[in-house]
Amino acid sequence: MSAAAFAYPAKSAEAFRTISEVALELDVPQHVLRFWESRFSQIKPVKRAGGRRYYRPEDVDLLKGIRALLYSDGFTIKGVQKVLKERGLRHVAHVGRGEPEPAPAPEPVVSEKIVYVEKPAAPVKKPRPTHLRAVRGMSLPFFPETGLEEPEVAEAVIELETADIVSEDSLPERERLEALLEELTGLKARLQAARGRLP
Repeated sequence: MSAAAFAYPAKSAEAFRTISEVALELDVPQHVLRFWESRFSQIKPVKRAGGRRYYRPEDVDLLKGIRALLYSDGFTIKGVQKVLKERGLRHVAHVGRGEPEPAPAPEPVVSEKIVYVEKPAAPVKKPRPTHLRAVRGMSLPFFPETGLEEPEVAEAVIELETADIVSEDSLPERERLEALLEELTGLKARLQAARGRLP
């Protein structure tokens, strides 16, 4: 049990300590604690009204560790600063409590990594519409297979074109449409006849 516990038996272990209590517990003068505070930025006591310092239990453990490194292990101020920077506050606090530092947790070992990669789906081929299927033996132009010779086709086309021109000028609208309907009906009959002859 520390000397401060005997000097101040009413305080619990979690209570804040004044600078005089910490100086008594560490067996160092108060001005040394103030000097350490200026050299080690990690020491941050709570300051209340009037500038009074109050040390938390963690602060006391850190100060004990700094004292042990300086007085017992023979470190310089710069050496202790380096230890604080490299090993951290916990290490120095463990030194102050006289405990061995806990072993660092083992790093997780990564074993095999299984990665599933989905292959992109093959593009779906759209089926061709049945009404657009290729017909064997058919070549362009389609008219010669209807049984009409090429000169006859040319005459029929010219005849239709001139009929349209004439009908637009001379016939009323209804008569012109009826004439076109008859021509289309005739062409439809020829087309059906041509389809019947194909194998």
